[in-house]
Amino acid sequence: MNSEQVTALVIGDVALIVVASWLMGALARRLGQPTVIGQIVAGIALGPTLLGRLPGDPTKTLFPAEVLPFLTVLSQVAVVIFMFLAGYEINYRQLRGGGRSVLAVAALALLVPAGLSTGAVTLLEGMFSAVEPDAGGRTFVMFMAVACSVTALPVLVAIVRERGLAGTATGTVATTAAGVMDVVAWLVLAAAFAGTGHSSGPSWLAALVLIVLFSAVMFLLVRPALDWLLRRSESRMLGQVPLAFGLAMGSAWVTSMLGLHPVFGGFLAGLVMPRRNEVPDAEVLQPMEQTAGLLLPLFFVTTGLKFDVGTLDGDGLALLALILAIAVVGKLGPAYAACRFTGLDPHQSARVAALVNTRGLTELIVLNVALEAGVIGPGLFTVLVLMALITTFMTGPLLTLIGRKDRPEKEIGRVDEPAGQIQAQ
Repeated sequence: MNSEQVTALVIGDVALIVVASWLMGALARRLGQPTVIGQIVAGIALGPTLLGRLPGDPTKTLFPAEVLPFLTVLSQVAVVIFMFLAGYEINYRQLRGGGRSVLAVAALALLVPAGLSTGAVTLLEGMFSAVEPDAGGRTFVMFMAVACSVTALPVLVAIVRERGLAGTATGTVATTAAGVMDVVAWLVLAAAFAGTGHSSGPSWLAALVLIVLFSAVMFLLVRPALDWLLRRSESRMLGQVPLAFGLAMGSAWVTSMLGLHPVFGGFLAGLVMPRRNEVPDAEVLQPMEQTAGLLLPLFFVTTGLKFDVGTLDGDGLALLALILAIAVVGKLGPAYAACRFTGLDPHQSARVAALVNTRGLTELIVLNVALEAGVIGPGLFTVLVLMALITTFMTGPLLTLIGRKDRPEKEIGRVDEPAGQIQAQ
């Protein structure tokens, strides 16, 4: 296949992926699910799980080996932008004034599933090794802790908005706690994967030191410089989007060179990007969201091509049941208990617990990073993708089952830290 044929096929694949994802996203919205759920399903359907089982294997015809590197590069650009947005949308004001409810939910909903997964890997190593021969070791244990405890902040925010919970006690506690958990989870994952990205790269300890130094430079030097630059009126007239995009890509390149996946650099760039009055600027958010939304379906397809539910055997199903139990029970119970202990009513507590159980796209990114780094193989990857899909699918029906109180929640102005109660304006 010559370069012209490869180019034509890549363009055709992009068109197919975008249209299929748009259609499945619209169907997901009609079924009460976030758009991203439909896009994930579309990506899996185009892979060996569904399309690849048809006569003639259309998946290999549409996505031959020659075009996969190009689709992968485009998908990684989309993921870096997405991770930039995940970091940029974290509200520092809410993190500082989150109160006991937020801190309690974040701590318990992160530590309990992480602890359960660590215990399971240690005590039931045979179940994991039956699916993942390389199970064990520091990196694997830390990865499993993150995989079972991470929450998908962007998907959670979308659900909160669609359910009319934005600004309420439920929405604020859930989104702020998810922001705290995301920051901690990505830091733990960065520490776990330091030095594993390239076989010829630095050791994990040296890579970790370099990452810490780079993070310090970003926060102590780059952030103040960007803030000074953007305060100048002539600079703002040039637009912030090219600057934000360049920051995300440059930071992703540096972390990649230091032995980490580019997603860590994108997330760090989002945390560093200056905000207006500590609130994300819509002039940056909207175009970056649109760009990521257009390209992210490519990531779902490249993920779907690595995922084949037909390869699951009895050992895989048993491990899936175990990981689901750890992930769901470890989130729902502790989050509900934390909310009740800090003063939220049963309905609010149940909704917060259901929301923080959402994993979605963030989990898929974590899994792809681990797969590319060689921490897990295709078997465990398939199991964990199914866990991410099931826990995300659960969120909508759980919220519907919980229902609403007779009187809608009031929007809140702040979370009162000493009392740990949500106060109305």
